[in-house]
Amino acid sequence: MQNFKNLAAATILDAVKEICGDPPVSAEEISSFLEYPPNPEMGDLAFPCFRLSKALRNSPQKIAEMLADKTKTFRYGTTEAAGPYLNIRVSKTYLAENVLTEIEEKGDSYGSSGSGKGKTVVLDYSSPNICKPFHIGHLGTTVIGHSLKLLHQFEGYRCVGINYLGDWGTQFGKEIAAYKRWGDRKVIEEGGVDELVKLYVRYNNECEEHPELKDEARAEFHKLETGDEENTELWKWFVSVSLEEYQKTYKQLGMEFDSYKGESFYTDKMPAQVEKLREMGLLKLDDGASIVDLSEYGMPPCLILKKDGSTLYPTRDIAAAVYRKQEYDFDKCIYVTSSAQSLHFAQWFKVIELMGYDWYSGLVHVPYGTVSIDGEKLATRTGNVVLLRDLFRQSIDKVHEIMKEKNPELAGNEEVAEAVGVGAIVFYYLFNNRIRDINFTLEQALSFDGSTGPYAQYTYARTCSVIAKAKEAGIEAEGGECTHESEEALLKTLSRFGEKVEAAIGDYEPSVITRFIIDVCTAFNRFYRDCPIVTAETDEQRRFRTRLTAATRQVLGTALHLICIKTPEKI
Repeated sequence: MQNFKNLAAATILDAVKEICGDPPVSAEEISSFLEYPPNPEMGDLAFPCFRLSKALRNSPQKIAEMLADKTKTFRYGTTEAAGPYLNIRVSKTYLAENVLTEIEEKGDSYGSSGSGKGKTVVLDYSSPNICKPFHIGHLGTTVIGHSLKLLHQFEGYRCVGINYLGDWGTQFGKEIAAYKRWGDRKVIEEGGVDELVKLYVRYNNECEEHPELKDEARAEFHKLETGDEENTELWKWFVSVSLEEYQKTYKQLGMEFDSYKGESFYTDKMPAQVEKLREMGLLKLDDGASIVDLSEYGMPPCLILKKDGSTLYPTRDIAAAVYRKQEYDFDKCIYVTSSAQSLHFAQWFKVIELMGYDWYSGLVHVPYGTVSIDGEKLATRTGNVVLLRDLFRQSIDKVHEIMKEKNPELAGNEEVAEAVGVGAIVFYYLFNNRIRDINFTLEQALSFDGSTGPYAQYTYARTCSVIAKAKEAGIEAEGGECTHESEEALLKTLSRFGEKVEAAIGDYEPSVITRFIIDVCTAFNRFYRDCPIVTAETDEQRRFRTRLTAATRQVLGTALHLICIKTPEKI
């Protein structure tokens, strides 16, 4: 209800001017103060008058009465004093004339303020480790990150999606050593990353009984670091085998990245940053290791170099951030990773600041909680993983079974089953606040009742069905008289989309959109139940309700896209 908020704020500001002449607040501030009352019967918006109490030297109750007197009726609503609050009610005329018209005129851009135009955002997300499977533990960074990219694009930002592949480190020494001991190229070419994982797990198990194998792995990685031709070719092959597998998952999710530059890309860019730290006197030796002391800021030291001079994650992240600033001149660089890495990001963000890079404030860490299935945590090293492709396949198969019962016409339709099956998992993950830990339950995710992806997609398909039937009946989507409370409630819900987008971006929280989608679905299905559309009593009702249904389809479709969910027109 952003436009109405602005109208109400301007009206209140005019009233304040009448009362005191020189207003102590701006229309923007008043708009930010406006709240939604807990009980709809109290109105659509409420202004807490204690915000003006000091400036106007009067009690909140008295200020509410004065404002109500000045704004009793205005073009698009009415006001009344309620204790220290000014309650504001939007008129049905405004809703019908303005909300629907704006949705129709703006189409896919409805809800966007364009606040990101001229700004660049770099997003670092997904970023799986090469030679390891894409499991459910990767789902958080992948779907949260991509949703944030879509949200920023929607607001007009230029977005650069980076898949910062974990393609460097001592684990590749293990993979190379394992391949040289037991590997078969033909087996890996046929089995892909699964066979690489088997080698990795086997090597780790052997290390338990034969610790000397760890030295062998370190030696193989050292050869890779120093450019050994055989190990370099093996490493490149492992990367390509892994990427081929990951691309299948990204295709199911409808995702593409602008860059796949992994950790290895920054190996030659780290020395310059290490030298800068040294020249600035920020590096200190601690038992042979090079650190940046952060005790003054309440954090442990940030390790930059090991005793043997080799680099660590902070070293690579610092070099990567400097490169990205030079390459993309970002306004914000967003990192979507597990909350377990929060200290790591806080440390090297502080190091960037101490190095004098004035863009440090544009670095943003977006943490998220863990995911488990039936309470079991995941661990690649032991082979205890739930592969995302297997979970997707299981979900898709179950959707096929559901479709046979609910809609035999679509039985066997792989495209629809995939959209619903994959969408159910993504929606389930994005429904709750991202920082919460999730215990995944496929049965709950696939339910067509309640706050789920299938329920949202089914509601979208229902809007498509209504519009198709209206078209067959020759009903035009036009007119503007809102007469039923369920129509009014749906219009109010649709009008808040822009606010939800702003809140989702401001808090880096896709669940704001996911929950808004459920609000829209609930409001539409209540409207569908209470208000006949194609069979309404009058032509005017049929036209207006068809128009309202079309507006719902538009907003719902846009919102689902922003959280990576596809929108089949039949389910």
